[in-house]
Amino acid sequence: MAINALGYIGIRSDLLEDWSQFAGGLLGMQRVDRAGKQLAFRMDDRMQRLIVADEPGETLAFVGWEVENRDDLDGYAARLETAGTRVHRATAGLCDHRFCRDMVWFDDPMGNRVELIWQPMIASDPFVPGRPISGFKTGPLGMGHAVLHVRDIGIMMPFYRDLLDFHVSDYGLKPYGLYFFHVNDRHHSFAMVGSGKQGFHHFMVEFANLDDVGQGYDLAGLEDGRLAYTLGRHTNDYMTSFYAHSPSGFFVENGWGGRQIDPASWQPHSTHDGPSFWGHERLYLGEEDGRKRLRDMRLDAAARGVRSPPVVDCPWLYGEMARSSR
Repeated sequence: MAINALGYIGIRSDLLEDWSQFAGGLLGMQRVDRAGKQLAFRMDDRMQRLIVADEPGETLAFVGWEVENRDDLDGYAARLETAGTRVHRATAGLCDHRFCRDMVWFDDPMGNRVELIWQPMIASDPFVPGRPISGFKTGPLGMGHAVLHVRDIGIMMPFYRDLLDFHVSDYGLKPYGLYFFHVNDRHHSFAMVGSGKQGFHHFMVEFANLDDVGQGYDLAGLEDGRLAYTLGRHTNDYMTSFYAHSPSGFFVENGWGGRQIDPASWQPHSTHDGPSFWGHERLYLGEEDGRKRLRDMRLDAAARGVRSPPVVDCPWLYGEMARSSR
């Protein structure tokens, strides 16, 4: 029984045109018009990866996770029901709406809707990006990753780790609690920020080419207030990325070069060097609201010579660079 990939994300927003420009024009997703007041966007051969429903709220509506086998839906449903979580079987109409063969859904302890799906449908026509990009890194790695603000890690941790079998990749306790989880070879497909808040922090999409990220960074810089974090590189998954403000207020990370792990041998561990080797200046924060503290952590890491492994020690990165040069 296993959840093996982030399948899709649903957003509740009445800013459909803004989302069309953001997801298609900046992120490079392909817009797909659906009946009713809803937009959908493709990133690959799947029918949809991002869904935006014309509803007030400007927030996360649901997160869809793929399971390996149909029986996994019943297995997780039984486990969750035993633990006191009410689980709903999706109607045929809802499965058609989500383009999957079968599905169950429930709320996590903070009220976030989680959907488990089996056999997502494949589109018959090729993916056509909204701007010229080389595509996204998806496939068995899933859509990317999703990150939640969390009021109480002590409640959320056992739900995702023990009931849903999310595996801890690593965690940091300073300047705030950060917990990262993997469900496949991607370093993390899910994370929780112990900010004491409730809501959506960001989702990440990984581009196939570093230049796609750089060109997106230039495009975001042309829009007043669009950039949230400057270009930088994370210490745990080695992702080179920038963050943009979405139309709904949460962030979207635009990344390349993310680390892949061997889930069978990976050991969870704590990290102490802060979120980033360099960059990722939080433009939205004031100096006394954490911006300076995070900058000081980066500068301290730099002074201590903290680096990612050389390319020769990173077969996954070397392989990506070799494929990009063909």
